[in-house]
This record gives sequence, C-alpha cells and structure tokens, in this order.
Amino acid sequence: MSENSPEKKPEVLDAEIVEETPVPPAEVPDPDYSESGVPSFDHVRDRIEQRYTTSLGSTELAGLGGKEDVASLDKKIADRDKAAKDKLAEIRRAMRER
Repeated sequence: MSENSPEKKPEVLDAEIVEETPVPPAEVPDPDYSESGVPSFDHVRDRIEQRYTTSLGSTELAGLGGKEDVASLDKKIADRDKAAKDKLAEIRRAMRER
C-alpha cells in the first residue's frame, strides 16, 4: 500500500494560534560588580594580573627581560648609529672623488 492510498486518512489536529507576547529581558547585574557599582575582588584581581602579564610581555618584546639590560641596549644603539654615520661619510667621500 502506498502512503496516499484512500484507505489511510491523515490525522487532523485541532489547534489554535497563540500570539507570543514579547517578554522584556530581565536586568541582570554585571557579575563583576555589585548592585551599587562596586567591583568584586575577583574582578580587581583579574585586572591586576592582566596588567602585570601585559607589562611582562611588553618587556620581553622590547628585549629588556633577558640577559641584556637597558645600558647594554643603549650602547648597541649608539654603536649602530656611529657605524651608520661612518658609512654615510665614506659614501660621501666616494661621491666627491668621482
């Protein structure tokens, strides 16, 4: 027998359409603050840890966190600047000789 045979009738459902009324969202306070606006201890601790790790990362990226200190980096920069000035002077001398 096939599904559309005359012997088998589909079930009829009796239902009414109900319109949904919008429910306004309940105001949930931010979990990091109390109702009076005071931050929680966990929130403050997380912020401090975040700032600390950010400063550590910035220090590492700047190259200040390892074996080298600020004085040695300043010396490297000064040496590089001096080498650049010497090279520029050499190029200028070579250009005058032509």
